[in-house]
Amino acid sequence: QVQLVESGGGLVQPGGSLKLSCAASGIRFSFCVMGWDRQAPGKQRELVATTATGGITNYVDSVKGRFTISRDNAKNMVYLQMNSLKPEDTAVYYCRSYCPGSSWGQGTQVTVSS
Repeated sequence: QVQLVESGGGLVQPGGSLKLSCAASGIRFSFCVMGWDRQAPGKQRELVATTATGGITNYVDSVKGRFTISRDNAKNMVYLQMNSLKPEDTAVYYCRSYCPGSSWGQGTQVTVSS
């Protein structure tokens, strides 16, 4: 049974930073593509970043240069370091696995506001 548990969300001022963490279980983590999606109020869910087994990363254009995704295969963890946060980054952030077949966690709220 796949389980993805996110943590690290919260309220931050514009220009601030947050680091999200995701603990994965029930999957062959090192063989999976891991990523983060987000869904803002009234908007469709979008894929923010992915990290493949070889360390290749991809980002949606709106976060390039500000967000960094990383993984620790020994700990079955994936992270999203978010810097220079903007109000438009406000959303629920979901950890995602693709092994193949996608699974998502319950999400963690990120609010960027002064």
